Amino acid sequence: MGPLLATRGLRVTAGVVFVLLGSTNAVNLTDGLDGLAIGCTIIAAGALTVLTYVTSHVVYADYLEIQRMPLVAELTVFCGSMVGASIGFLWYNAHPAEIFMGDVGSLALGGAIGTVAVIIRQELLLPFIGGIFIIEALSVLLQVGSYKFRNKKRIFKMAPLHHHFEQLGWSESKVIARFWILALIFALGLDSLGLPTLYWEKLPTIALSLAMAVVGICERNGPEIAVQEVHIQAREPFLQHS
Repeated sequence: MGPLLATRGLRVTAGVVFVLLGSTNAVNLTDGLDGLAIGCTIIAAGALTVLTYVTSHVVYADYLEIQRMPLVAELTVFCGSMVGASIGFLWYNAHPAEIFMGDVGSLALGGAIGTVAVIIRQELLLPFIGGIFIIEALSVLLQVGSYKFRNKKRIFKMAPLHHHFEQLGWSESKVIARFWILALIFALGLDSLGLPTLYWEKLPTIALSLAMAVVGICERNGPEIAVQEVHIQAREPFLQHS
């Protein structure tokens, strides 16, 4: 039993580290336009507020067939506070921004979102709770991988993804508003999963559909981008921030 428990403990630890590193860096990469990251954070924190409440509620937890954790009720207050604080920050961070988040804020918010998801055992819902964060992070991974392994060819004109749409001619405010809408759609999409009994089966299909939709949008707006060489330094397309 000893080695088995040790192996299981290592797997759990590795999974938690992966979730936390992924969530912190995903929010950090999204913080490239005025109000973009904090607006998506409001939506994600709002979704977590609902999830923590139903997880701690005896009736709702039983109805949704999720593990009931009474002490998680305290996290409802934390997530609600994060929503309120983020709204206050957005008042001054909206385009054109008067104050900026920076790495300290984005990494902390990403860590908070990932930590709450781990505590309530809903890590697999993070692609929907923070769908835009995941897409932004994936766009960077795909861009870097393509640049390194496809003879310096790029999938997007610039990464993270919000800069790609700026290069296509979208205004900053339009990119921000549309990404907020997508973030809200992701969060509301939790209901369509049959939370939580069916999301194990539906998650791969939905994730693939969303990926194909994003690629389709990019191809319609610029079919030549898969092979286009953008005349900027190698590192700049990947981690540029406004």
